[in-house]
Amino acid sequence: MIALDAFGGDRAPEAIIAGAVIAHRQGVPVVLVGNAEKLRGKVPHGLTVVHSPDTVEMDEPASTPLRKKPESSIRRIFELVRDGQATAAVTCGHSGAAMACALHVLGPVSGVTRPPLATVVPRKDGGQLVLLDLGANVDCKAELLVQFAVLGDAYARAVLRVERPRVGLLANGEERGKGNEQVKQAWDLLDAMALAERAHPGTSGLHFVGNVEPLEAMRGECDVLVCDGFVGNVMLKTVEGTVEVVARILKEEILRRGSDRFAAWLLSGAWRRFRQRTTYDNVGGALLLGVNGVAVVGHGRADARAVASALRFAHGCVLAGLVPQLKAQVGSRLVKP
Repeated sequence: MIALDAFGGDRAPEAIIAGAVIAHRQGVPVVLVGNAEKLRGKVPHGLTVVHSPDTVEMDEPASTPLRKKPESSIRRIFELVRDGQATAAVTCGHSGAAMACALHVLGPVSGVTRPPLATVVPRKDGGQLVLLDLGANVDCKAELLVQFAVLGDAYARAVLRVERPRVGLLANGEERGKGNEQVKQAWDLLDAMALAERAHPGTSGLHFVGNVEPLEAMRGECDVLVCDGFVGNVMLKTVEGTVEVVARILKEEILRRGSDRFAAWLLSGAWRRFRQRTTYDNVGGALLLGVNGVAVVGHGRADARAVASALRFAHGCVLAGLVPQLKAQVGSRLVKP
């Protein structure tokens, strides 16, 4: 059962409920968590509601559900996971509050100090790229980037079924000396782990391919791309913004002439597949990687389709046994800052 924060997001609760209905019809078990009085008459038959009277607003501090609103829906979803009443938690609400609650209620996997946010984006070669961190940790030491590398490697193995993930370090050039000081230091640490793995297979399990530029990563040069939360968040938003701008420009140009509209109709199938591969609502959210439970943080502007995608994403992580595999893989491999 996936615990869904009914009042998280710009379009809550209507879009959240609609997304839950879509996912429920697709076979994803969902329970809505939120103020039952405010949800009365809005939740269709077949969906269950767990009452949680309070809501954390976007302009409130991340500590609000821990200090001032302990009965908020964004905290309750993680308590349900902790207590075994849910297998995963999903919210499209306050990301800072979600991370605070996940760490406080679920706790980190052994060896993890600061869990990153991770997501997958499509690559040109048809594969998927694991990108982390997306904003959970803005300022990172080199040792923390190494943690992200190990966590991303474990995620690619467990969920994407990549046998030997290629791990790259995001930089402004592929040469060893590129990047800021933390990237250079992380390069040394990751390279040492890779050398140990080549000399003694099974030592770290890490296949480090060095520095990777954004374009090369999107082309398929690596399976996992590691960076700090500031850079990762900007990169992801840039990718999303570029896709949106390209789509709008193309639509405007097509509508200029009638003949172009006919051509667009002929290409409607290809256009639909393009949108399915590139829009953010295809995945629906980012995974808080390294806590003792599956925790997905969706987009604040998520519509029903994005909510359903986030629920399917969380359900897939549960079915893949992500958390048990993380616990089995990362503890002995992590470098603590």
